[in-house]
Amino acid sequence: MEAYHKPDQQKLQALKDTANRLRISSIQATTAAGSGHPTSCCSAAEIMAVLFFHTMRYKALDPRNPHNDRFVLSKGHAAPILYAVWAEAGFLPESELLNLRKVSSDLDGHPVPKQAFTDVATGSLGQGLGAACGMAYTGKYFDKASYRVYCMLGDGELSEGSVWEAMAFASIYKLDNLVAILDINRLGQSDPAPLQHQMDVYQKRCEAFGWNAIIVDGHSVEELCKAFGQVKNQPTAIIAKTFKGRGITGIEDKESWHGKPLPKNMADQIIQEIYGQIQSKKKILATPPQEDAPSVDITNIRMPTPPSYKVGDKIATRKAYGQALAKLGHASDRIIALDGDTKNSTFSELFKKEHPDRFIECYIAEQNMVSIAVGCATRDRTVPFCSTFAAFFTRAFDQIRMAAISESNINLCGSHCGVSIGEDGPSQMALEDLAMFRSIPMSTVFYPSDGVATEKAVELAANTKGICFIRTSRPENAIIYNNNEDFQIGQAKVVLKSKDDQVTVIGAGVTLHEALAAADLLKREKISIRVLDPFTIKPLDKKLILDSARATKGRILTVEDHYYEGGIGEAVASAVVGEPGVTVTRLAVSQVPRSGKPAELLKMFGIDRDAIAQAVRGLVTRA
Repeated sequence: MEAYHKPDQQKLQALKDTANRLRISSIQATTAAGSGHPTSCCSAAEIMAVLFFHTMRYKALDPRNPHNDRFVLSKGHAAPILYAVWAEAGFLPESELLNLRKVSSDLDGHPVPKQAFTDVATGSLGQGLGAACGMAYTGKYFDKASYRVYCMLGDGELSEGSVWEAMAFASIYKLDNLVAILDINRLGQSDPAPLQHQMDVYQKRCEAFGWNAIIVDGHSVEELCKAFGQVKNQPTAIIAKTFKGRGITGIEDKESWHGKPLPKNMADQIIQEIYGQIQSKKKILATPPQEDAPSVDITNIRMPTPPSYKVGDKIATRKAYGQALAKLGHASDRIIALDGDTKNSTFSELFKKEHPDRFIECYIAEQNMVSIAVGCATRDRTVPFCSTFAAFFTRAFDQIRMAAISESNINLCGSHCGVSIGEDGPSQMALEDLAMFRSIPMSTVFYPSDGVATEKAVELAANTKGICFIRTSRPENAIIYNNNEDFQIGQAKVVLKSKDDQVTVIGAGVTLHEALAAADLLKREKISIRVLDPFTIKPLDKKLILDSARATKGRILTVEDHYYEGGIGEAVASAVVGEPGVTVTRLAVSQVPRSGKPAELLKMFGIDRDAIAQAVRGLVTRA
């Protein structure tokens, strides 16, 4: 970046005027809405003015242009000032600001991506910097472009551990194209922030995390201009001392005003006061970006060759995932993989071996890993696949739900599901993951049962919008599908059938293989069962399940390596609810498990072949 040139007095005054216009717009919008956070906006007015009308390079009428500098408002409750900026830049009509928070307007209470200038939804605090790190990593290492990434955080959210996961990540990967602005306005929602205005403590913390940390007066446009011009070979944190409600007489730096709009008569008076400080109505034009980001196409990414498995051979689906991802990496240089220091267990190390430049080690920081993936996926720059033990995605549930609100297209692979992992014990066993991912809006939940199905799941996930989850298992199981088998989202497979089937048994992963073994046991007793592989738990193939149930006297038995709540059994039950003559019996893990051999644990928790056979006998004799 070029050396700092101090702006002339005219430019500095224009930036001050811009900041005051942003203040006025934020106050007007929140008062019109009857709700919102004007004081949180007012502390950031000079920061936003300098950022958007001096420092950043972007096309004001094309906010998602790939060459543009990026901005993430991590303190999402200050959305009104973000909207005010885009009105000042000419993208939004000024009048639209008065529709803030209305059901008829796109200007939600917190930023969401239906707004063209919002890449990631924020408002669940502590997540913006992780996404910004993903954008910066993509800009530096994948796009190799000159666009820079700016992220504004509030001081309250600096209590979130996810912020410091992101701080560590940015430092490890020397993201010198990333600037975090800490709006230290002293006050939280219900109390002052813990450090209040101890600027030196914030600085030491940022420096300890490997950042270039600069303390500034956050209301001095000149100091801000200078700070934004200082770039080193490391990420930069601008630690801005500000006052909440700056410019609002009687409210500035006062407690109990968080999230409260000004009453109309008070707002009118304050607006007049601030307006009196504006010297010129002339607006500053945005500076256009350097156009050096490559054009990228991530549509229709297909496996270079079909699967090459042999029916009867054994492989764990976690390993099949690693092989499939490495293979898909040859189809597009925009497929990337992320892991949380479990790559030799999830087998994402196979991808790293073949595509080392596209593998991001996120270390043991799963929340940040999901946020990094969300950032990498913005503006359709990459197709990220994150992997770790499925159990460890539960700690990132908030990041995953925010990814869905962000309309993000990310793929998550959770290995080591269920009691079938064996000796490692319950802390490592994912038994809630299906419930969690099924609850995410517009998600797709894959549960492949062999190597062929896993390879197809990886390819489908790469081309599917929204949050995709692939659940993989530790035990090695037999290949049951031919390499040319066609798999589609929402299409189950009948793995075993005859005209005499008496019960439809639905299993996935380990329990599908147990169901097939149970079928062999029952055959000796002249009892035939139909075995279904759902392939995707969401969406579920309701039609095939119902057709099978009707062909087996209305009897369905589900068996899963998961807790009863929210898994395959409940998915099937909700799909067939109200269908006359159809009953669902469920086998699942009923309590917190323990260590043991996989076979011992499947037996102990009643989801092995013997338990399935016994349940089928019960259904048949009950009739």
